Amino acid sequence: MSRRFVLAFLLALAMALPAHAALTSDELLDDPALEARARAIGKELRCLVCQNQSIDDSDADLARDLRQLVRERLQAGDSDAEIRAFMVDRYGAFVLLKPPVTTGTLLLWGGPFVVLAIGAGLLAVSLRRRRASATAPALTPDEERRLAELLDEGAGRP
Repeated sequence: MSRRFVLAFLLALAMALPAHAALTSDELLDDPALEARARAIGKELRCLVCQNQSIDDSDADLARDLRQLVRERLQAGDSDAEIRAFMVDRYGAFVLLKPPVTTGTLLLWGGPFVVLAIGAGLLAVSLRRRRASATAPALTPDEERRLAELLDEGAGRP
């Protein structure tokens, strides 16, 4: 029984280890500094196939191509910012895992809150109108007199 427990523990431990892209030896750069920059840039760029992973973490063929493109640009002498700009020019801001704040992204992130605030305002106005219409209007003097007569008759008074 303890063997099964140990085996299950080791299996759970292996599954908990972070999954890294299968970088092949032909992808790695000889210069460790350039390779570290390539890995850092790769963590900032979105895999366009997986969409929720960076190109550094993805095993998709397109992610492999993008990793290779990043390494080629580094070897050509491009700065990190130039590589990011190149990727954005080619694939749009969607390629960035953390896109810059622009009018479009403000609308995207703030839009739901604006809609929620408008909905809450409309709900408040609707509830006020219901309360106002639910209260009975004041009785006229004739209606008050007639009500008093009816109540007196109901109470047994002549």
